[in-house]
Amino acid sequence: MPIIETKEITKVYRAGDIEVKALGPVSLTIEKGEFVAIMGPSGSGKSTFMNILGCLDKPTTGKYFLDHADISGLGKDQLAGIRNKKIGFVFQGFNLLSRTSALENVELPMLYNGLSAKERRSRAMEALNSVGLKGRENHHPSQLSGGQQQRVAIGRALVNSASIILADEPTGNLDTRTSAEIMSLFAELNAEANITVIFVTHEADIAAYSKRIIRFLDGSIVSDEKKKM
Repeated sequence: MPIIETKEITKVYRAGDIEVKALGPVSLTIEKGEFVAIMGPSGSGKSTFMNILGCLDKPTTGKYFLDHADISGLGKDQLAGIRNKKIGFVFQGFNLLSRTSALENVELPMLYNGLSAKERRSRAMEALNSVGLKGRENHHPSQLSGGQQQRVAIGRALVNSASIILADEPTGNLDTRTSAEIMSLFAELNAEANITVIFVTHEADIAAYSKRIIRFLDGSIVSDEKKKM
């Protein structure tokens, strides 16, 4: 069952009379529960594509269907609501608040959900436990290793029961061993919780954790390979 479908989407940026085509047309279907790596050189269109998938930007032309609903023409507030309910984000730089505990960082996405403080805390604790950080709830980012900080970020991405995780170079600031641990965690979440995971990487050994590799070049998909199971 498709969770993401793009139909001939493009993205054109305009500066005065100058137009720069950053993406497309791109037509693609991603099924629920897939584990997908997006690869390509800088300027290939992969980040633009991920921003559209994450409802951070809208296509210039074409249609984007998320859970079978056409969201291409929605406004900023509507897109923000979808991001909060359906999509969890993980970034290369972790994007944690430095003066806030791991628990409080994970609670942040729930602040606008109308949940009680008790419910937010309970769900944040559960999310941290699920990423192997039980006992680290009150540690601040400066007291955590890079791998632990990324686990906090993954917990934050999960806490609203997101059905999709979008990760931008999630191992870019990590050493080889820690990178393997984080990718194994993504693989576990994908396999056990059936969460759709889509991540950008430049590294072939990181992409190898996925079940499907999509390569971009000059704004278009040049290859789309699924692993034989």
